[in-house]
Amino acid sequence: MVKKEKAIKIVCQNKQARRNFFIDDTYEAGMVLVGTEVKALREGRANLTDSYAAVKNDEVYLHDMHISPYSHGNRYNHEPRRRRKLLLHRREIRRIYGKTRERGFTLIPLKVYFKNGKAKVEIGIGKGKKLYDKREDLKRRDDKLDVERALREKHR
Repeated sequence: MVKKEKAIKIVCQNKQARRNFFIDDTYEAGMVLVGTEVKALREGRANLTDSYAAVKNDEVYLHDMHISPYSHGNRYNHEPRRRRKLLLHRREIRRIYGKTRERGFTLIPLKVYFKNGKAKVEIGIGKGKKLYDKREDLKRRDDKLDVERALREKHR
């Protein structure tokens, strides 16, 4: 039996998320979209900057994600920053709700992509980093680059 590979096409990523938050868990969620939103996503016209997710009435919603209006979608175009429902299993929603009730934890969308023709969003449960944590990460990354450079020079 041949297993089909899953075709994944990334639409947009939140590059600031891993810089500003410690990400504990990640979840893959489907999104409830209207037709012109899907077409605009396929054109790559989305932005996750300043967006967040929240649990309300046992449902998860994505707030402030900007999907630009579809270029050929006349009067039936969508509102760019509307609240979008995320599709998760009930047990995942309960786990997320319990984690976000803890002090300092929040839901951050990490990336939007198409998987087997369906629009998905990867959300992470994260805790905000302090300035000294960010400096420590930069220092660690610079040290790692220095070690890699030294090893490359040694092997020449």
